[in-house]
Amino acid sequence: MNIQKVSFTNKDKEQLAGRLELPLDQEPHNFVIFAHCFTCTKNLTAVKNVGRELTDAGFGVLRFDFTGLGESEGDFENTNFSGNVDDLIEAADFLKKNFMAPTLLIGHSLGGAAAIFAASKIESIKAAVVINSPSHPSHVLHLLKDSQQEINKNGKAKVNLGGVDFTIKKQFLDDLENKSLIDVVSNFGKALLILHSPQDPTVGIKNAEEIYKAARHPKSFISLDGADHMLSNKEDSKYVGQVIAAWATRYVNVPEVETVKTKSKVAASLKGDDKFTTHLKLGDHSFIADEPTSFGGNNYGPSPYEFLSAGLAACTVMTIQMYAKRKKWEVENVTCHINYSKDHAIDCEACEEDSAKIDTFTREINLKGNLSEEQRKRLLEIADRCPVHKTLHSKTQIITKLIE
Repeated sequence: MNIQKVSFTNKDKEQLAGRLELPLDQEPHNFVIFAHCFTCTKNLTAVKNVGRELTDAGFGVLRFDFTGLGESEGDFENTNFSGNVDDLIEAADFLKKNFMAPTLLIGHSLGGAAAIFAASKIESIKAAVVINSPSHPSHVLHLLKDSQQEINKNGKAKVNLGGVDFTIKKQFLDDLENKSLIDVVSNFGKALLILHSPQDPTVGIKNAEEIYKAARHPKSFISLDGADHMLSNKEDSKYVGQVIAAWATRYVNVPEVETVKTKSKVAASLKGDDKFTTHLKLGDHSFIADEPTSFGGNNYGPSPYEFLSAGLAACTVMTIQMYAKRKKWEVENVTCHINYSKDHAIDCEACEEDSAKIDTFTREINLKGNLSEEQRKRLLEIADRCPVHKTLHSKTQIITKLIE
């Protein structure tokens, strides 16, 4: 996964810290913004796990700390729910200006409520997802019940949440009370996915029911049976990411994966504006070849010489195992490591030239099994009989012609 540190400013020009996660093997087809839960941060493990499943599916994911939390600037005590919504709108504007306008907004717990409010105001958003989210932002007040009297009397109070002290002001409570999620979701007009655990003691399942009933179609509900509120089980958060990735493709535009049409066993296709990112068709399989970013590529796939080295490595282990099975030798596993380089020629006619180099494949083989020294030596000799090895050593010809 390609993770980049990013930052953008909120409406008060304070820096908000984020992480932008991009797919390793392609340009993102859509961008997603993730809104974390109340007093959480972008680095919550569940948030990371959901994001990784989405990047594996080709999405770019922005997760960031709301104002006054994590690595972001600002004082938490001066923030409120409306400020979180504004932060999400600024995040969408950042993506639009620097990458691509986001099409999907995801929120966890109170972040889910903020996501719906923000999505209703961001034109590019096509769909929203809420995870274990309350049906009214003021639901979070139950966390402050022991301090509400002090907040109302003195205008603020220090509250310990999750082992961390936060100062909550009365304006925070007033802002929550004035926000009606049900009114917003009933006029949403965008696709909505509600994910909720029936066993969630923090935000009861009744909240999901109320959101679902108020929302218009298209709307969907998925039960996260057995999950806790924070999705602390890795398998639960990964499942959430997989479900979102699949569901969202019905509402956002995902370009069809390009395939190379050919009657040959192997073919490659490269557009003029794709740098070195090349689509390959190898038999019944499709791959991407590329060059490193240091060479001007996108690094979305192995380089041509890495593919060549892979062919030698694969052929080597296949040949050794085939020979061992025929001999009924116990080879539990064979691993072949290949390094390719151009070294100065040692024994060739061009050695007199300082620049003369020869293609060199350094091959290291690891054999695991109950084998004698004589058997190991023989298998090392067999490695040199691998067909790809022979091809690389033989005199070959390449016949090239233009076709329509």
